[in-house]
This record gives sequence, structure tokens and C-alpha cells, in this order.
Amino acid sequence: MDLERHLCALDSEGVLLAGACERAGLEAPVPTCPGWKVEELLRHVGYVHRWAAAHVSQASPCLLEDLSEQEVLARGPDTDELLAWFRDGHASLTRTLRSADAGLSCWTFLDAPTPLAFWARRQAHETAIHRADAESALGEITSFDPGFASDGIDELLIGFAPRERHATPVGDPCTFAICASDTHDDWLVTFGHETTTSRGDDRGDDRADCRVAGYASDLYLALWNRTARDGRISVTGDPRGLDRWRATMKVEWT
Repeated sequence: MDLERHLCALDSEGVLLAGACERAGLEAPVPTCPGWKVEELLRHVGYVHRWAAAHVSQASPCLLEDLSEQEVLARGPDTDELLAWFRDGHASLTRTLRSADAGLSCWTFLDAPTPLAFWARRQAHETAIHRADAESALGEITSFDPGFASDGIDELLIGFAPRERHATPVGDPCTFAICASDTHDDWLVTFGHETTTSRGDDRGDDRADCRVAGYASDLYLALWNRTARDGRISVTGDPRGLDRWRATMKVEWT
């Protein structure tokens, strides 16, 4: 996906997130984020949007702030102003990214063609996954565009999974193939003390302990641990690799 599509997704997903939170109410529990209510969700995403915008607007060469989740959730306004505060931060992030110079140089934490491309992609998917969280407070999660969902799977498997702090040191390595049936995108993940992922024709299904297939949107939600493993995805072979992924692969604030 290109920069413009990520910016459009960031814009629309933020609007949907705010709308779902408004309908659910600040006291509604968020099933996909155990222990959180909608209020905590809004405080988290509202802070992250401002944190991301600051790196871009200040062209900061280093990390700005390194707060704990508890400190993040203590930020923001009183509850009666929370939705407006979130919407202001989301709109400001979108404007900041749209107006940024294409040659921007600033701190990032995943590989990307440019820092601007990194922040647009990361914040689009940050907002989208949390939109799913907001909708979980209402019940049904709306499906994602297949191309966008596949891009989010790719960011998770290629970007986040190999990071050392997310590797699991317990048990033998296991390998599973991820196959998006609607976009025809495929990945092979070897998950263990170190995690590696390959794409497309390099995946080698014959080396996989199990094959996980389904629509890109369902795989996106499942791999981000936003839905239970149910009939929406097909798992063939030994499912323990996928079960270990879902038990140990946690992309967290700190």
C-alpha cells in the first residue's frame, strides 16, 4: 500500500473508532482488551496519536518519551471532554502526516521505505486494530478491506514478529503458513527463540507444521489476537504453533 492509502485508512478508521466509542459509552468493557473500558482505550489511542505526531512535527531523531501504560492512561482530559480530545488528536495526526515533507528524517522503530511511510502505515494499523477493539465493546467487529488487512498482516509478521523481545525461548521452533484466500498473499513463519518470516513463493508450505487460511480480514484480527480461533479461519496440520503464537505474541506499549 502507498502513503495515500495509509493516510486515508488512518482518517476513516479514526472516525469509526470514535463513533463506536461514543455509541458504546465510556464505561463499556472492551472484550478484546481485558481490563480496559472504552475510556482507557480512548486515552491510549489519543496519547499514541499525539506521540506519533510529535516525532513527525519535531523531526525528532530520537524517541520522545518512554512512558509506562499506567502513565499513558493517566494522561488526557476529564471524561466529559475525552471524545473531543481524541478526535482533535486524530485530526491533528492526520494533518501532520499529510503536510510533512516527503524527505522527513525522524525516529522510527520498524523498517520502512521512509520515516513518513513508516508513521503513516503504523498509525493506520494502530488505529484500525483499536477500532476493532472499540467495536468489540458493541459486539460485532466490521471486516477490513482485504488489501489493507493483508498489509497489516505483513507489518505484524515481517515487522513486529522478528523483534527479539517478542520471541519465545520455550519449546522447539514451529513453522506455520499463513494464506489469505482473497488476496492470494502468503507468509511462512518460523516461531521460536528467534522468529523469521518469508513471503510469497519463498514460503515453502511443505516445511510448515500447519497451514492457516482464510480471508485477509479474519487472519488480520486472529493474528493480532482480536478474535478467537473459530470457523472463520481454517487450520490444518499441527495447531500448536498457532496456539503458541496466540499465547505469546503480544505487541504491547512497553
